[in-house]
Amino acid sequence: MPAEPAPLGVADLEACLALDGRCLNGLWSRRQWHTELADPQRPGLGLWQEQRLQAMACGWLVLDELHITLVAVDPGARRRGLGRLVLQSLLAAAAGRGADRATLEVASGNTAALALYRSLGFHEAGRRPGYYRNGDDALIHWLRLG
Repeated sequence: MPAEPAPLGVADLEACLALDGRCLNGLWSRRQWHTELADPQRPGLGLWQEQRLQAMACGWLVLDELHITLVAVDPGARRRGLGRLVLQSLLAAAAGRGADRATLEVASGNTAALALYRSLGFHEAGRRPGYYRNGDDALIHWLRLG
């Protein structure tokens, strides 16, 4: 089992790009990752094992809300609780910085992510039809922190 989640920073850019490529087919560009990792209002946490990033969760603090922008787990490390661990740690860190709510969007067909979010107490509050490139709806979820 990897160590506790650690903050991600600009020094982790290559590892984040690599995990993004393995999990999300390169969702964000190098420039987007740099912006994400350099901004203190965009906390990110990662789980490392043998100097390889295995899981990460990133968000954006806007006033008293955490907008979760990404949760990713290496395909070879899934179903071990790493997504839960890194996301719970991000939620706790955001609450410690004054956030009292968290929100995210998830593809309606992403059953594994939906199960994780529901198990953490997120509830569906809206839908964006046909939001994703593949035609899936985006489900908007909210969680009250603390």
